[in-house]
Amino acid sequence: MSSRLFSAGRQGVFEGLGRWPPSPRAVLGWLLPQRAAPRLLSLGCADGAQEPSRKKPLSEKKLKRHFVDQRRVLVRGGRGGDGVSCFHSEPRKEFGGPDGGDGGNGGHVILRVDRQVKSLSSVLSQYQGFDGEHGGRKNCFGRSGALLHVRVPVGTLVKEGGEVVADLSRPGDEYLAARGGAGGKGNRFFLANDNRAPVTCTSGEPGQERVLFLELKTMAHAGMVGFPNAGKSSLLRAISRAKPAVAAYPFTTLKPHVGIVHYEDHQQVAVADVPGIIRGAHRNRGLGLAFLRHIERCGFLLFVVDLALPEPWTQVEDLRFELEKYERGLSERPHVIVANKIDLPQARANLPELQARLGGGAIALSAATGENLEELLLRIKELHDQHAAAELARGRQPLSW
Repeated sequence: MSSRLFSAGRQGVFEGLGRWPPSPRAVLGWLLPQRAAPRLLSLGCADGAQEPSRKKPLSEKKLKRHFVDQRRVLVRGGRGGDGVSCFHSEPRKEFGGPDGGDGGNGGHVILRVDRQVKSLSSVLSQYQGFDGEHGGRKNCFGRSGALLHVRVPVGTLVKEGGEVVADLSRPGDEYLAARGGAGGKGNRFFLANDNRAPVTCTSGEPGQERVLFLELKTMAHAGMVGFPNAGKSSLLRAISRAKPAVAAYPFTTLKPHVGIVHYEDHQQVAVADVPGIIRGAHRNRGLGLAFLRHIERCGFLLFVVDLALPEPWTQVEDLRFELEKYERGLSERPHVIVANKIDLPQARANLPELQARLGGGAIALSAATGENLEELLLRIKELHDQHAAAELARGRQPLSW
């Protein structure tokens, strides 16, 4: 069977070769024994050296996985277009005069708050505004450069040289980061009674260049503070739809998370969960106080205490001490003490003494089983209403989600 196929294949080839005169090299190629087909690797290398693998840029989805709350940005406005020096040319019109148009202005770079952006990870390290177009003949002005909008999250502080120049704390807020350069003037601009044929034109000016430092402070109504493994992430998962990581080892939370608590009257309260704080955090132990900036804007605090540990009331004292070391008066804000893990036997044994030492204001609950979560939700709504009323009394609009 194989010999038949071989002869048939050779016959078909020689029949095709009969139409065109075959070359001796082609005939020898069929008569000589064929070599085995080379491997795919050698085929790829035969064309030339392989190109070095280039690192693919991170997609927008992967960028959002990395939480970034500080960024140094170089912003530069667009350059203005150049003016043109030319004269009007038309049949039977000897002295047409200058008709060089002005160049367009360079585009500005503007920081704009966008609710869909949750981190500074999507902000690049350098932005260049759009340049203006050059002027043209017949008094045609160049088109100005388009505005370049840089999207930043709510709660972004803009600093320059250590000084705060803008606080973008509301959706839709904008800040002019870099102005575009002015467009150059054409010779038509220099037309005067004593100079009827000017040839002077000016070039466009470069845009403004600045080095800005962006710092994100998460905007939320309430901020949860506690030691590692106190159950803050589990509590946030229980009262909202946020899905922070939960595990049985310390420092599971490495970036702030914000969950939205929904109420029946369509009211929404934002609760922020920051990484755990340990004793000596103001001396940069553990994760330090790098993430406490995210609760500076919170109207009230939730002190989450692990009730199963020995002497749980000391956790509240240590947390207040660390907050006061970070910012004076931060520990004195309205707060509620949450005694978590009431489902454990040791926690129920520590509850009476904790209530006695703290004056009975702690809310004992279990984020794992959902026990007594209703009391915490009602307390959060009460604190939120008080904070909103205080903001309105000061003439400021309360934060809305």
